[in-house]
Amino acid sequence: MKIKGFLLRHFISSSPITNVSGKSIFLSNSPFTFIFRHFCTKSVSNCNSHEKMKLGLGNIRNLVGAYCLYLSMSTTRPLPNVKQFNQLLSRVANHKEYSTAIYLFKDICKNSGSYIDEYTMNIAINSYCLSNQADLGFSILGWFFKRGCVPDVFTFTTLLKGLFRENKINEAQELFRKMGVVKYGTVIDGLCKAGNTPMALELLGVMEKGSRSRKPGIRIYHIYSMIIDSFCKDEKVESILKLLNKMPEKGIPPNVVTYSDLICGLCNLSRWSEAKMLMEKMIGCKKYPNVIKFSSLVGALCKEGLVDEAADVIHIMKQQNLTPNVVTYSALMKGYCLQGRMDEARNVFDSMSNNNIVPNISCYNTLMNGYCKKKKIDDVLHLFRDMPRKGVEPNAVTYNIVLQGLFRCGRDLCALKLFDEMHAVGIKPCFYTYCYMLDGLCSNGQAEGALLLLDAIEHKGGGHHHHYISYNNIVMGGFCEAKKLDAALAIFSDLASKGFQPTVCTYTTLIRGCFENGLLEEAKDILLKMEQATGQVCGPMRSLIM
Repeated sequence: MKIKGFLLRHFISSSPITNVSGKSIFLSNSPFTFIFRHFCTKSVSNCNSHEKMKLGLGNIRNLVGAYCLYLSMSTTRPLPNVKQFNQLLSRVANHKEYSTAIYLFKDICKNSGSYIDEYTMNIAINSYCLSNQADLGFSILGWFFKRGCVPDVFTFTTLLKGLFRENKINEAQELFRKMGVVKYGTVIDGLCKAGNTPMALELLGVMEKGSRSRKPGIRIYHIYSMIIDSFCKDEKVESILKLLNKMPEKGIPPNVVTYSDLICGLCNLSRWSEAKMLMEKMIGCKKYPNVIKFSSLVGALCKEGLVDEAADVIHIMKQQNLTPNVVTYSALMKGYCLQGRMDEARNVFDSMSNNNIVPNISCYNTLMNGYCKKKKIDDVLHLFRDMPRKGVEPNAVTYNIVLQGLFRCGRDLCALKLFDEMHAVGIKPCFYTYCYMLDGLCSNGQAEGALLLLDAIEHKGGGHHHHYISYNNIVMGGFCEAKKLDAALAIFSDLASKGFQPTVCTYTTLIRGCFENGLLEEAKDILLKMEQATGQVCGPMRSLIM
């Protein structure tokens, strides 16, 4: 059992603890006092060699094990190397026992001071910061200088994160000034992630004023990208455009990455007019994104339903002698499919082969799913059978798409054969596969067949509890639609015997079935059971039934 440090304080005595050498190991307020008196004798006798220490480091499960291993290490002569002490501290900290890690660090410093290094001190600083004691973490910096060690990037980054964690922005800025320009990016990133973009922008101005370099480097553009991304998340379009206009004045002309990030951000905010203006400006400045950036832009436009504009972007790519890749074409094809423009989606698919680009599994699945929604099952099956000939193996998603398409077109026998084929080729059905099968059978008047499949699924086992509830809900709904309320009620009654707890969806499915079949009393009874089980009153359904 894991024993938390704050609980142990109730058992602490005021008398000090001593090790085998007679030295005081822990302060009188140590949380290990209680542990030591009850557990250490047996554990120490079993952990008195370097070999057992190495094994013990990988088997720490609680404070008892950590303490006993530390006691063994601290009383062994010669002492284990600093790496083993660091591993012990790291394991304790990874278990989120930060107060314990701090106690161990203090005792190591007191009794085995020479056995700490930069890594040991970084663990202590991290433990202080994660326990919201960043101020105490700063006290460890003095240990660095006393021992002739130099704090590294991890040290300062940990302290900065600790200050941000406690919302001590002013202290973070002060530390930042002492650290120098090289750490500006870390601070600005922290401010952006904390939602304080204006402060990040102000700090960027401080950095630019203090920079000695006249030529902007990659770092400054990366920092601008952080702030742009943060403004996009805050939907501050005017601030984004204002920042862009000020960049040339500061001797930092927007580059391809800056323009691309801005355009994608504006597209995600559905501000296509501004995005188009920036795109034209970018092209006018002869700054052309690479294929990856163009593909991201095409995807962002299609996501917003601007498929024609996305096609224009691909046209621009070709004008600049950039060849769209499979990701670019796949994004455009998905955009056409979402709008039901299947002829254009198929043209994009065929153009890939004409440009020596092999469509991948995602391209096939996207196109097949689009055809399924249009109930063009013959086109789906043609693509499905063509995949192996093109060296593309169908996956579970592919089979799910085809199964759903077959059931939608009323070809339930073909769907059952495909389900058997899926097993034969070694592709394991997933939750969605079973949902499509059960729903497809019910929708095609095969509720009894769905019930048989449900029994087979439940006997097979291995699924999640809530998955089985969903399966039962589908079959219950199928029997309700078939006006076989007795069968639906029987499934509902059997849930408890199967160890399943009905959900709100379970109740509402059955209530709707009873109501639509004229069984108002039964619907009222189930509604009352639902309200009693969930503790919530369903007003709209009450007004409909009661």
